[in-house]
Amino acid sequence: MGRRQEKQAPLWVAAPSLPRSPGHRFYEKLNDLLRENGFDRAMEAACAKYFEADGTAGRPSIALGLYFRMLLVGYFEGIESERGLEWRCSDSLALREFLGLLPGETVPDHSTLSKMRKRLGSEVFEAMFAFVLGVVNRSGLLQGKVMGVDSAYLRSDASMKAIVRRETGEV
Repeated sequence: MGRRQEKQAPLWVAAPSLPRSPGHRFYEKLNDLLRENGFDRAMEAACAKYFEADGTAGRPSIALGLYFRMLLVGYFEGIESERGLEWRCSDSLALREFLGLLPGETVPDHSTLSKMRKRLGSEVFEAMFAFVLGVVNRSGLLQGKVMGVDSAYLRSDASMKAIVRRETGEV
């Protein structure tokens, strides 16, 4: 019977010997499309007014291409929390490759994601999604049908005092 033994981590590990993921075809194709269409530069231009010029005091922010790719991961995988997004991107080798992170680099902290979200205006996020949809549509990968949505505002009184039995009329 094999027994679990304590292990000591090596002091140095060569990057080529680290495990690699075969990748995820969806993220590989999306990353190729984003790269070909200048996604990173377009996002930097869209966000320029929210940041001071280079060379000013303060810590530099994370790369905007990295931030928006993380948002896309959250959107595609249904991750609603920034902590969950940080964990998912840290845990997956395929996602780390999609984000463009080297083996020794860490995924941005959830607090950094939160600060970035609060800093940017809603028009930046709309521009990002419009850019990605445009790229995917031009490449022929987007298929859709017309859908109509109708809605009506209804008031709902959910008070226990207002509940009446249909059969007897009792309160």
